Amino acid sequence: MKDLFSLRGRVALITGGSRGIGKMIARGFLSQGAAKVYITARKAGPCEATAKELSAEYDGECIALPIDISTVEGCDKLAAEIIKREPKLDILVNNAGAAWGAEFDEFPESGWDKVMDLNVKSVFFLTKALAKPLRAAASAERPAKVINVASVDGIFVNPGETYSYAASKAAVIHLTRRMATKLIKDHINVTAIAPGAFKSDMNRAARDHGDDVAMRIPSRRIGTDEDMAGIAIYLASRAGDYVVGNTIAVDGGVVYANAGLEIAG
Repeated sequence: MKDLFSLRGRVALITGGSRGIGKMIARGFLSQGAAKVYITARKAGPCEATAKELSAEYDGECIALPIDISTVEGCDKLAAEIIKREPKLDILVNNAGAAWGAEFDEFPESGWDKVMDLNVKSVFFLTKALAKPLRAAASAERPAKVINVASVDGIFVNPGETYSYAASKAAVIHLTRRMATKLIKDHINVTAIAPGAFKSDMNRAARDHGDDVAMRIPSRRIGTDEDMAGIAIYLASRAGDYVVGNTIAVDGGVVYANAGLEIAG
């Protein structure tokens, strides 16, 4: 029981790990003893700065791999870099994502394709490309973990006109179930997190107007770094080994305890 949430010695990869939710998860994994946490992002500068910052804070090592994974070629490139360095990958967090907002009559194809490619297509093809090191790490006693970051927008209807984003996150939730059905046979647990309002560049309302957003959340606050790290640690550790295919909303009650309130985010 004392090591229920320990990640001691494990190797993880977090996409979109240089900031926001990805950085919260990376910090959480290192705090629980992860040996190596690889983070990736499009921009090399922020990715390397975050890796340096987190490596200085914890005993484990945070390693930057700045690669654009919005294409299958990018996913394959990232997977090749991981495989070159690590024979086994214990944890994959598919967190990188994009959003696009536009009125229904004006919504562009580019805003549809950009979001779907990164939020859905890359989740599948990166997991596929990393299947070998995930299978190598997996056993019945200690499953490997794939954690997909979805959104509450994939569960309930957000009033904002973010059509491709909402559709992509609903797709991630169902894709999580489908991949879980396949990969649990190889002792790889696939689950998803559906965040609500957390401070990030993607959720500027929560970042810049947290007090106003909090009034529309049953818990009357926005999410903290610890809230996000906590759910990710749970799913990645022994504590979450029997959770398979599930999506857990981490949103202060917006989806399941909402008495007619609305939140944009």
